[in-house]
Amino acid sequence: MKFIVSSTALLKQLSAINGVITTNPVVPILENFLFEIEDGLLTVTASDLQTSMMTEIDVESKESGSIAVPAKILLETLKNLPEQPVTFSIDEETYSIELSSDNGRYKLSGENSTDFPKVPTVSNDFNLEMSTDVLSKAINSTIFATSNDELRPAMTGVYMNISDTNTTFVSTDGHRLVRYRRVDLTGDDNSTIIIPRKALNLLKSTLPSENTSVSVEFNMANAYFKFGSIKMICRLIDERFPDYENVIPSENPIRMTINTSDFLSSLKRISIYANRTTHQVRLKITGSELQISAEDLDFANEANERLTCEHEGEDIEIGFNARFLIEMLGNADSDQIEMQLSAANRAGLIVPVEKGDDEDLLMLVMPVMLNNYV
Repeated sequence: MKFIVSSTALLKQLSAINGVITTNPVVPILENFLFEIEDGLLTVTASDLQTSMMTEIDVESKESGSIAVPAKILLETLKNLPEQPVTFSIDEETYSIELSSDNGRYKLSGENSTDFPKVPTVSNDFNLEMSTDVLSKAINSTIFATSNDELRPAMTGVYMNISDTNTTFVSTDGHRLVRYRRVDLTGDDNSTIIIPRKALNLLKSTLPSENTSVSVEFNMANAYFKFGSIKMICRLIDERFPDYENVIPSENPIRMTINTSDFLSSLKRISIYANRTTHQVRLKITGSELQISAEDLDFANEANERLTCEHEGEDIEIGFNARFLIEMLGNADSDQIEMQLSAANRAGLIVPVEKGDDEDLLMLVMPVMLNNYV
């Protein structure tokens, strides 16, 4: 089997799907790309059993066939080749692969393609079309709040609820929760799925910068995403997601509106002086002033700053994990945010003041109990 392909075109497509491949896969053949050629079209598959990504590229070839090609050595070779046509010559009996370029020849040993796990098919139980911009925004708004706790698998992914009025994306790690809602995405009947974090990270890094359409299909077991020449199939998390609506407090009489970047910059500075374990910062809202402070008694470090804000309701003093606040503000995508509070021991809400007509973002963060009031 023989085919000719542009080195940079092939490198671009392989780099897009290479993130799926793990360093120590369960099955050794998963360190390879699966190459399949038919009618001058090369389909390349990468998989880790949970997630599979495929891409297609036109090549010069009169033959059909398939082989598993070592991913790492092929990528390293292509990265160091200038743009030029590369000829792949494959011996289908010994699985040896020879690359010929203007620079020289390179031999590597492939594996039998029949040993490569079959990619699951998605019977089209449900499908949805959305733009890459909407999908990117949904992923960026929620993925940072997913949990790393493998004992609670439902929380290691992003929950997606599609109804006839909106689509809601939710993530939580037990300490914070993000709900991102789109009213311009709807379905005929209620469907819920939990998409694993790894699959969403792969989508996030692969989605093109120009706004195009993404086709999403899913059933009870798998979700399928297609955009441009790339397809991705991932196994869904088959667990029950926590009842998040009951956690969101409805009565929040204390409101503070503040410039996002000023608040974020201040938190980044103050958090340097916070306790290394708790990352606790203290927010004291009095009148139109916010005082942010932190201290680490072990090292006698402390810092405080004052910012102006708009405030309605009672004065309050409340503690939060600075890292959580910094991540949330960094993903708020608004010049100003409103913080909604009710008591020092109740969850606080962060909502962006400016937002698109079709979207709604709500972030919840649990407080850290203040051990001493100054």
